[in-house]
Amino acid sequence: MNRPLLARGIPFALYMVFLAVEQGTRAWGGASFDTRWLYPVKVAVVAFALWHFRSEYRELLVRPARTPLIVSLLLGVLVFMLWVNLDQGWLNLGGTTGYDPRTPDGGLSWTLIAFRLAGATLLVPLMEELFWRSFLLRWIERQDFLSVTASEVGLRAILLSSILFGSEHTLWFAGILAGLAYAWLYRTYNTLWAPIAAHASTNLILGLWVLQTGAWQFW
Repeated sequence: MNRPLLARGIPFALYMVFLAVEQGTRAWGGASFDTRWLYPVKVAVVAFALWHFRSEYRELLVRPARTPLIVSLLLGVLVFMLWVNLDQGWLNLGGTTGYDPRTPDGGLSWTLIAFRLAGATLLVPLMEELFWRSFLLRWIERQDFLSVTASEVGLRAILLSSILFGSEHTLWFAGILAGLAYAWLYRTYNTLWAPIAAHASTNLILGLWVLQTGAWQFW
């Protein structure tokens, strides 16, 4: 494997391994520790992997214009609105308890909340957009993905990558729509910062909404 592929694949793979461990230990119920603290560890490990490969993310060195950022932030709000309203029946691959930062006495662990918000808003958008849009979307178009500009990506690559992106989420249909929105931003503005900003906007507002409503299943 070449280094540009590893730089986009390893952080995502590490994230997914931690996710599988978290879900497995919760389902098994035999963990001798509070599995919620695996999330801060996951954030640290994935952040280190991104930092290690930072020289491979040259596309992020170009500062985006103001208009793409504004449009991206607004589209991120729209994705959030769709996300919390597309959780009925067949639109949901299965129930989940989500990430519940409450303490045994009914309070909130602000340390857990800080890590969750930071991870979801700063780390996940960067890590996922590097994998799903910078790598996979372009790789589907042509395996020499670094030679593909965002504006060259076709409909087949957008649809397929968005379906796969949606399958990563319990709310699969909302995930597909989010993937389509982020791919559209990437192709339209030819900068990865556009889907990163939208993704961050979605996750930040979702996190604040979850804290306000206590709808932990969305987190």
